[in-house]
Order: sequence, then structure tokens, then C-alpha cells
Amino acid sequence: MTLALYRYQLPFTQPLAFHGQLQVAREGLLVRIDDGWGEIAPLPGFSKETLADAQAEALDCLAQLARGQTPTPQLPSVQFGLDCARRCWPAQTTPLPEPYPLIQGSPQELLKHWKNWLHKTPSKAKLKVARYPMRDELALIRLLLDRRPNLKLVLDANQGWTREEAWAFCGHLDPNRIEYLEDLCADFEDIAFVASRTGMPVALDELLAQGKPWEPIPQLRALVLKPTLLGALANSEALVARARELKLKVIVSSCFESGLGLGQLARLAGEWAPDQAPGLDTRRWLARDLLDKQGQPDPSRMDPLFHRD
Repeated sequence: MTLALYRYQLPFTQPLAFHGQLQVAREGLLVRIDDGWGEIAPLPGFSKETLADAQAEALDCLAQLARGQTPTPQLPSVQFGLDCARRCWPAQTTPLPEPYPLIQGSPQELLKHWKNWLHKTPSKAKLKVARYPMRDELALIRLLLDRRPNLKLVLDANQGWTREEAWAFCGHLDPNRIEYLEDLCADFEDIAFVASRTGMPVALDELLAQGKPWEPIPQLRALVLKPTLLGALANSEALVARARELKLKVIVSSCFESGLGLGQLARLAGEWAPDQAPGLDTRRWLARDLLDKQGQPDPSRMDPLFHRD
């Protein structure tokens, strides 16, 4: 059995903020089990575990595998990476809809350069909100919707508002132009309160990874799944089954993984939600990648931590 673990660092094309933490590079691990690969990459500000935690557990799991034991990782990112490395991937037969663009940055900059983001006039785009003054974000949203009459926006607040702030924000928007608003507040009770009073369509994302309680409401449109945060693939599959039961959309979304992780997320999206455009437009934020011309991980681009043939 071939076992290996590598650590990588990929610079961002510009510094990015995750829950108030400014990051200049994406760091993570790639794990190899025989011919299978997986990515272990906790997202700072979102994952429960640090990269150091994940590295220690991944090394322990590989040592157990080397001894012929069956490891049972506890950290979500390690569960996800090992599941992917050991998975028998089915062939992908039909192409997915194109991922929709992710718009990120200060409203002032985006107001100046919005044409660069929407030059292809997509029917849907995603915008991060609850990061800058509300009036600035609303001005940007109004400009985008005025200039692109067929555009629908996905807004992602990353649980950044109180109930009162979310209510005020939604009161300035036409719900018909918003595909859905993700995680407007940290608790489902507040999300349901605002959605019921404003008619704003909503989606759940971080709240799912945090294991917080939720229930179907008329304004709920989608479950956004970030497998890196959800852990074992069985956790994501249970949410897919629940979404189908409730007739909700399933959106597979990335955590700024490398090309390996993004490729695997695209394949999972093809299985779980083949008719939905996934939220995987994060590759362009990475200045380089770990894959060779054949699309395989290139160990020379990473630091080896463990290897056993």
C-alpha cells in the first residue's frame, strides 16, 4: 500500500478576508492512499480545526493504515480528505452547468470595475456581503441589478448580521432579483424571522457545517454544502437526501481548495446535483496550482511529510 502526505502553500492573487482574518495564501495537505488522492484543507475562520491539528491527525491515520489498522478520524477536513482518497469514483458522463462567478472585494473597487466581473453577462453571480458598510453594499447591488436586468444575485452574509441588521438590509432589496441570501444570521431562528417578514429567499451553508438546528420554511430555497467543512462524505449525502425530500436545491460549494479538491467537488456536484451550477469559482484566486499537465498532483510542488510504499 502506497501512503503519502504532502503540505502545500498556494499564494492568493490578492489578500482575502475569511471571517475577519486576512490571508495571503491557502495552505493545506494532500493525502495519497494507493492511487487515490484527497485534500485536507481546513479553512481559517470557518473550520473548527487548525491546519496543525489536521496534519497531526492525518499523520496518525496514515501510521494506523501502515500498521493495517482502520483509522477513524474526528476532524471534518481529515474525514473528507481520507474519504476522497479511498473513494471509488464513478465515471462522470454529463458536464455540469458552468460555475457562477464569485464577486469579492470592497464595494468601492467593485463599483469601479464591475464590468471586469460581469463581462460575460452571466444570469447568476455570487456576492459576499455583511463585510462593509451596508449603504455601500446596497449601492453596489443596485448598480449590478440596474445594469444587468436579467441578473440574479446570490448573496452570502457568512452569518455576519444581527436579526435587526439583516431585516434592514433585506428591506432595501427586491426579493425577486435575489436567488437567495445565504446565512444572513448565526442562528436559524433569526434567519426564519427575517425571511418570513421580508419574503427574502434564503439558503443555509455554515449553519449546516456547525450542526445547528434548522427546519424547512417557505422561504428556504437551497442547502449549500461545503464538504471540507461537513467532514465524512456520508454527512453531505445525508443532507442531499434531506434536500431532495424537501425539494430544495443542492449547491456544492468550495473552501478555496486546490485544483485537486475543486475537481473532486465538481465530480461530487455531478452526482448530487447535476442540474445545479456549483459554487466552485475560487480557482482564479489562486496564483498557481498543484497539478501537472495530466491533471495529477505533482509532489515536487509540495513538501513531503510522510511516505511509505
